[in-house]
Amino acid sequence: MNKKVALHNLGCKVNSYEIEAMQQLLEEAGYEIVPFAPGADVYIINTCTVTNIADRKSRQMLHKAKKMNPGAVVVATGCYVQSDQEKLKADEAIDLIVGNNQKQHIVELLAEYEETQQEISSVININQTKEYESLQIRKTAEHARAYIKVQDGCNQFCTYCIIPYARGRVRSRSKDDVVAEVQRLSEAGYKEVVLTGIHLSSYGLDFPEGKKDSLLSLIESVHQVEGITRIRLGSLEPRIITEEFVRGIASLEKVCPHFHLSLQSGCDTTLKRMNRRYDSSEYGEKCALLRQVYQAPALTTDVIVGFPGETEEEFAASYEFVKSIDFYETHIFKYSKRKGTKAAVMDNQIPEMVKGERSDRMLELHDGQANKYEQQFMGKVVEILLEEILVEDGDEYFIGHTREYIKAAVKRREGMNQNDVVNCTVQGFLKPHILRCGEM
Repeated sequence: MNKKVALHNLGCKVNSYEIEAMQQLLEEAGYEIVPFAPGADVYIINTCTVTNIADRKSRQMLHKAKKMNPGAVVVATGCYVQSDQEKLKADEAIDLIVGNNQKQHIVELLAEYEETQQEISSVININQTKEYESLQIRKTAEHARAYIKVQDGCNQFCTYCIIPYARGRVRSRSKDDVVAEVQRLSEAGYKEVVLTGIHLSSYGLDFPEGKKDSLLSLIESVHQVEGITRIRLGSLEPRIITEEFVRGIASLEKVCPHFHLSLQSGCDTTLKRMNRRYDSSEYGEKCALLRQVYQAPALTTDVIVGFPGETEEEFAASYEFVKSIDFYETHIFKYSKRKGTKAAVMDNQIPEMVKGERSDRMLELHDGQANKYEQQFMGKVVEILLEEILVEDGDEYFIGHTREYIKAAVKRREGMNQNDVVNCTVQGFLKPHILRCGEM
């Protein structure tokens, strides 16, 4: 009888890609994939370590797996493994420890454990490898959109972030390998791909002289794949937004006008303490450059409130800057102390109550800006990639996303299928932040 394996992912889109790649390796080896519930022979938890809370959730899921089946093999993989290997080695709930850049060996490591019945720890010094881990997918849990990992690692060392220590230095995937995967996904029916990585803007920086590739050249190559109609980009650093880069992507009609530019704070003194490599003025110029080339692009960002030492005046400066940019979406995070980072030992840690108040004010600003952005599409024709069905007041709607990544709904009619791309006119809102569209 085939062994049953259940997988659970914590964390980012890169982690999601990697667990799907592991799942497909296991399927090819004859394992049966089952839900994360009692009854599996093997439980694989792909962990996250971006915050102390993520560490705790990772431990909780590992212990939950062992409780569901004490006789099962419990496997810890991913970033928490990389950052706290010794703690996991001492945890009796865990049988197999697999660090980053070792997930490609999951089948062999499970076979070794089955043979020896001895705890195995396969963790390399991630900060000393230059190897890009060979993982790939032929399908994804999302039926209409495929996230493709093209890069790993980060060289930035922001003072609040543990990820460079868990993921290592910048390592890029070969352009030919990325294009081949996009072609396979296109043949499987996917129309939209999202290029993602730990620090996407650094793609190609590690390639040797004479063999350099840039993120722009990668996008240009993916653009040539037949069957793919939309290309999205994961989170970008502001400094990659140059006139050359913007003019380059603007000439590629498949690139969606939806850009996530990491900000973290709109206050220059806070940005300096964070070790971010730009100031608010430069960031604003990058947003203006995108708006010169694209008509109403969706600009989204991340903002941390309550960073150590953030005064009320500094928060006010950050708030006013976010307000001035007019983002479509602002993802707000209350600063979370992360052991092992410089920010964790900084003076003037901000009380949780103050962080909460600042977060609430930013969230209120976000809601207003999101509504303002969506309102401008009233009466306009938008393109929707159909993704899932929603029943509302007895009517069936197809829900999908516009090229700007706004959720939109159109009444289902005969001949409409998941993964179709349709054009329709925005008539109002079906629900908050879901456009209601009708036929042209």
